[in-house]
Amino acid sequence: MKRFLLALLVLISASNVHAQDAIATEVPPNGWNKEGNIQLLFNQSAFNKEWTGGGTSSISGNLTLNYDFNYRMDGFTWDNRILANYGLTKLKDDEFARKTSDRVEFNSIAGKQIQESKWYYSYFLNFRSQFTKGYEFSEDAETGQTIRTETTHFLSPGYLQTGPGLLWKYNEYLSVNVAPATARLIFVDDQFTTMPEYVDGDYFGVDQGKSTRFEFGASVGVQAKMFLLENVTAEHSLNLYSNYLDKPGNVDIDYLLNVNMSINKYLSANIIFQAIYDDNTVGAFQIREVFGLGINHKF
Repeated sequence: MKRFLLALLVLISASNVHAQDAIATEVPPNGWNKEGNIQLLFNQSAFNKEWTGGGTSSISGNLTLNYDFNYRMDGFTWDNRILANYGLTKLKDDEFARKTSDRVEFNSIAGKQIQESKWYYSYFLNFRSQFTKGYEFSEDAETGQTIRTETTHFLSPGYLQTGPGLLWKYNEYLSVNVAPATARLIFVDDQFTTMPEYVDGDYFGVDQGKSTRFEFGASVGVQAKMFLLENVTAEHSLNLYSNYLDKPGNVDIDYLLNVNMSINKYLSANIIFQAIYDDNTVGAFQIREVFGLGINHKF
């Protein structure tokens, strides 16, 4: 796993530096710079009753919001980003719609430039959670009906990370922040940790009867935007975290890739790929993929 992470980090950095060298970049002006984008992705499959090849009619949608509001004053920078996405899919004859994505995240990092270098003293804050309830689905053995059991909801779980560090900022499209003294708070609804026969740590690492878990460790955050072709961009986000207080060798991973292929001012095709590893949640990679035609609105 460590070799995979190192290779991924080197690939992102090397590829992006090469891509950006071909683009003339200017230092952004002092003051606020704000930019946002709302996108709605659609997917649909339909089969009539005479279709013999197999398949189930379905419809799905995914709503995404990205909003950046950044501040610069000479050698001081303060970058902020809100990320939000929510998606549902509905299969024909299925009683319940099911989520395909659900995430809200806020990233903020302030940096003070060290002399005239690309290095900054930094301080960062990251918050993430979800919008609505999450369920596990099963089937009643007697009636055959679908049963859904609530497992998560807004702020259960929620993650808050913050700490000082060093920021390397090659340009506005590539940065790496290293924070060796990061505090992380995981908070949950204690209704999930007070159930009979609950075992410490089973629900996002939180002990029985508790609603929070405190961790202290090191984090690394990589942000990279690549210009692959005309009107085709790829945005990478890689976040790593190691908890000094419990199994520091088990590194939490959150990698997100968003490839945007602009068709015109209002239409685009998007590919979203996300891989998460957190052994307090599931001892394996969680993978999410979304592809669809998008309707855009920039502001």
